[in-house]
Amino acid sequence: MNHEQIQGFTRRLSQCNRGEMIIIVYDILFTYLADARKALEENDRDSYKYALRKAQDTLSELIGALDFHYDLSKNLYSLYVFCRNELAKVMYEGKSDRLDTTEDILKHLYAGFKEAAKQDTSEPLMSNAQQVYAGMTYGKGQLTENYMEIDTHRGFFA
Repeated sequence: MNHEQIQGFTRRLSQCNRGEMIIIVYDILFTYLADARKALEENDRDSYKYALRKAQDTLSELIGALDFHYDLSKNLYSLYVFCRNELAKVMYEGKSDRLDTTEDILKHLYAGFKEAAKQDTSEPLMSNAQQVYAGMTYGKGQLTENYMEIDTHRGFFA
């Protein structure tokens, strides 16, 4: 994951609500899986292992966020643990077939969460974050986003 992607995810996280947050975490996970696939094709073993470890860490975050008061969480837990174990096997086998299987499972889950997120009308999690305005200026070949500093005390209130 490069610096621009990290900035993009950070910006999205500062503006998201509960439903959008899970989508962003999945997007981060898919970015790490794409990085692992690219490193495997380029035979860059260190980057490959790093990307897979980060993907496993992201899956661990998804597992940690589950609320086991709901039966669905138990099913998601099983799927996440399976995917995390498959990534561990992929790391040492160096083959992309298990990576394909894992990515397919996660894409199906992602589609379901994306539909659910469309129905979430809750407020953004960070109520005092910088506002992002896109389209006010343009850089060479790209849209530039501006951040408006309204209050110096932004972010989560302690």
